[in-house]
Amino acid sequence: MQFPQWVIDRVLTRQGVLHPYDQFPAGRTAFVVIDMQNYYTQPGYLGECAAARDTIPNINRLSAALRDAGGLVVWVQTSSDDADVFWSHHHRYMLTPERSARRLRELATSHPGHALAPGLDVCDSDARVVKRCYSALSPGSSNLHEVLRSNGIDTVLIGGTATNACCESTGRDAMMMDYRTIMVDDALSSFTPVEHINALHNWILFFGDVLSTDEVIERLRPTAHLASALPIDEAEDPAQ
Repeated sequence: MQFPQWVIDRVLTRQGVLHPYDQFPAGRTAFVVIDMQNYYTQPGYLGECAAARDTIPNINRLSAALRDAGGLVVWVQTSSDDADVFWSHHHRYMLTPERSARRLRELATSHPGHALAPGLDVCDSDARVVKRCYSALSPGSSNLHEVLRSNGIDTVLIGGTATNACCESTGRDAMMMDYRTIMVDDALSSFTPVEHINALHNWILFFGDVLSTDEVIERLRPTAHLASALPIDEAEDPAQ
C-alpha cells in the first residue's frame, strides 16, 4: 500500500522506521480472518461488502503460507444469537427496527448467512471462533484471546471485513493487549475504498503496521515446535 508522505513522515518521526517488524516467527503468529461469512460477502444480505469477495484469493494464499510455516489460522464469525440482549445498545440505537430484526435473523448461527463464504480454504487444523460484537477481543465477545494464548501467539495478522469496523476493532484491542498487530491491506475490505484507506492510514499512525500479503509472506520464518510452545516471556523476542 502506498501511503501519502505526511503519513510516512509522522510514522518515521514516532518510531524511526515505517515497518518495524523484519520477520514473523510462524509458530508465534496467527492470521485472524474476521467475518468472511455469507452475510458480509454475498449479494442480497444486509451486511454485504462486495469488495470482500475479491480478497478471498489473498486470504487463502496467506492462510496456506502460514500453515506451511507452522502458524495458526483463525476464522472468526459473528453470531447474532441473543445479540439484542448481549449488545442491546447496538440494536436499539444504532439500527432501525427493521435492520435490527433482519440482522438478528440473517446472522443467527442456524441461518446460512452465518456460514463462511464459498471459496475460502478452511482446514481442520484451523481454529474457529464465534464472536458477539465488533471486536472479538471485547470482554465477553469471544474466546479469541484464550485461543491465541494457548497457542503461544504474540503476533496477530488481521484480514477479513470490514476494515474499519470489526477488523479494526479487533486489531485495536489486540494491540492494547500487547500483541504485535498487523493489518494485511489486500486481505481486508470495506464498503468503499475511502473507508478502507482512511482506516489503514489511522492504523499505521497509531496502532501497528500495514503490510500486503506478499510482504507478510516474505517475513514469515518457520519456527520449531518447542519455541512456539514456550510462554511469550520465555521465547526469544522476535524484534531482536
